[in-house]
Amino acid sequence: MTMVREIHLKSRPSGLPTADNFEIAHVELPAPAPGQVQVRNLWMTVDPYMRGRMNDVKSYAPPFQLGRAMDGGAIGEVTVSNDPAFKAGDLVQSGFGWREGFNAPAGALQKLDPRGLPVQAFLGAAGMPGLTAYAGLLKIAALKDGDVVFVSGAAGAVGAMVCQIAKAKGHTVIGSAGGAEKVAWLKSIGVDEVIDYKAEPDLNAALAAAAPGGIDVYFDNVGGAHLEAALNSAKLFARFAICGMISIYNAIRREPGPSNLAQIIGKNIRMEGFIVSHHFSMMPQFIADLSQWVAEGKVTWKETVFEGIDQAPEAFIGLFKGENMGKMLVKLT
Repeated sequence: MTMVREIHLKSRPSGLPTADNFEIAHVELPAPAPGQVQVRNLWMTVDPYMRGRMNDVKSYAPPFQLGRAMDGGAIGEVTVSNDPAFKAGDLVQSGFGWREGFNAPAGALQKLDPRGLPVQAFLGAAGMPGLTAYAGLLKIAALKDGDVVFVSGAAGAVGAMVCQIAKAKGHTVIGSAGGAEKVAWLKSIGVDEVIDYKAEPDLNAALAAAAPGGIDVYFDNVGGAHLEAALNSAKLFARFAICGMISIYNAIRREPGPSNLAQIIGKNIRMEGFIVSHHFSMMPQFIADLSQWVAEGKVTWKETVFEGIDQAPEAFIGLFKGENMGKMLVKLT
């Protein structure tokens, strides 16, 4: 038997989650059954979409169950294999995060070739967040020559990749982030104009000043006031890729929508929401493009790392307080 710790959802939060909504459980793992693999997790990710799964409502991902281990992206190392597809020492990706180790069918794991990148990059820039940025910008927003791109949540894991992909393709990019440190980092990676939304009394005026000619593309990670400002600054035939609306994920009452949605009509704006799982076919081309951009020095990334499974709830809660620069990760070993 191998003893591991897991994070269970203890209760469903109302508003911003607290430490009381989580609990640590100790679990004994038996030897893997035939066709199974035992994995020791090295890294796990926490992501804003997980907040929706803490509610007992139907969505594109099933809700977390009370008293059971949560799940999410993880990178681990095979310790024992009872399937010929894997051997001890293999690196694997899985959806079995929020735990130090697990047994799973071999078919539930993906062997990982780091290609010279840090393994945790496949939970961020080279993984789901990076592909989200790539698919959302190039396919959903249909980026085209000369576009002016506005990105909310620009210092987050997805937003920072959107900014850099757009810059790598030669576009003018305006980002919004909270705090001087994030603003300085975005400027250091080439973002043309950065709005510190925490310091701006009028987001509409700030975006209008940053993009006096208007915006062609809006990549939305925040919703709320950012979406309203983007509608006001949109050019004719602008395209909006709606990736997330973190500003309302912890709302305890229904939030009013933007008061200016009618601009979609007169400006002929196309607004489309998307989920990255519908675009996994783009992953090979994304990795090829990312490898080239990294080699050319056009793309880099930041990580905010918490250490230990017991710190995972704090890392998750920190997402909604703006405590992460780039990808929020938990290092498990």
